[in-house]
Amino acid sequence: MEFNFLKLPEKGERICFSDGKVHAPSNPVIPYIEGDGIGPDIMRASRRVFDSAVRKAYGGRKEVVWFEILGGEKAFKACGEYLPEDTLKAIEYYVAAIKGPLTTPVGGGHRSLNVTIRQKLDLYACVRPVRYFAGVPSPVKHPEKLNVVIFRENTEDVYIGSEWESGSKEAKGMIEYLNRKLGTNIRAESGIGIKPISSFATKRLMRKALNYAIEHERSSITIMHKGNIMKWTEGAFREWAYETAREEFGEIVAEEGQANARGKILIKDRIADSMFQQVLTRPDEYDLIVAPNLNGDYISDACAAQVGGLGIAPGANIGDGVAVFEATHGTAPKYANQDKVNPGSLILSGAMMFDYIGWEEVSQIIVEAFGETIRQKRVTYDLARRMEGIAELKTSEFASAIVENIG
Repeated sequence: MEFNFLKLPEKGERICFSDGKVHAPSNPVIPYIEGDGIGPDIMRASRRVFDSAVRKAYGGRKEVVWFEILGGEKAFKACGEYLPEDTLKAIEYYVAAIKGPLTTPVGGGHRSLNVTIRQKLDLYACVRPVRYFAGVPSPVKHPEKLNVVIFRENTEDVYIGSEWESGSKEAKGMIEYLNRKLGTNIRAESGIGIKPISSFATKRLMRKALNYAIEHERSSITIMHKGNIMKWTEGAFREWAYETAREEFGEIVAEEGQANARGKILIKDRIADSMFQQVLTRPDEYDLIVAPNLNGDYISDACAAQVGGLGIAPGANIGDGVAVFEATHGTAPKYANQDKVNPGSLILSGAMMFDYIGWEEVSQIIVEAFGETIRQKRVTYDLARRMEGIAELKTSEFASAIVENIG
């Protein structure tokens, strides 16, 4: 593999993907992007936790070779691009990567780098596990009842980026065509966006969710949609998801209300707005949720709020043979370089990454040590401010506490 400006690590081997499985050597090269804002702080802390867990699990028999690649403001300073081609090539070549948050301007500026990475590498499944750690302050009475994994489609829906500004030539032309040819009644000053949802993208997402449910012994999948209103997009998403379950997994799934469902994965669906109140009032009825992009974005954060917030919510963007694990929150620039924020989202995303490459022992060690540190009430400011009599830890101190519990 040749790069324009990235320097290959002097040691380490690449992770391979073959026969539908990830095969990791004992010294895998794992690319990482520090991220913008708080990114360097939380990446530094997280890597200490990762390396400690690997040493604990394997006693020196295995190690990660970290390979820094560039994205965001650091990349722009180095080569004049926010997302260099080298970075995308490195992620694809080395199969698994981890990244901190990257800045996305609201309104103008460059397009979301997070979305670009997902679409360029066809990372079509955004996977967001949401679970409770004992001791975390929560706005609900029984946060422990929520333990859900959200599979959000990553490449379609409104996030595809096909939209045009109010008053632009493209928007005016589109409005004129729709009103004249299709009988719509769109106001002339409107901004216009397109919401594509295809059977191809829906079915491969549902297929990945079902395989995950089988591997991780999940008991049900809920299809979240607004198909009662958007019948040919989200309604079609619902139908195509059901078709995939029936046609490809028929022997091991059952639909809600069917007889002889015992021991099978239950497939059901819920209207999107109803889902928001049901994850509050009946969280233990939901095990795995499959949703189009925008619904999945909303429900992921809504669920995370019940168990402590985005600061401890991990996430991954996974395709067929390539995966990027990431902090699910923003860059929080006002806290940049202050050693202040919670690195939990990135740490737990790393645990997901180790599970993905087959190092389950490392993943388990990280999760257990993270939970123990929370139980000890050794937390960063975001949790400490909601817990009486707790002195907050810095980012680096929180990482040290986890490393201590690993050891």
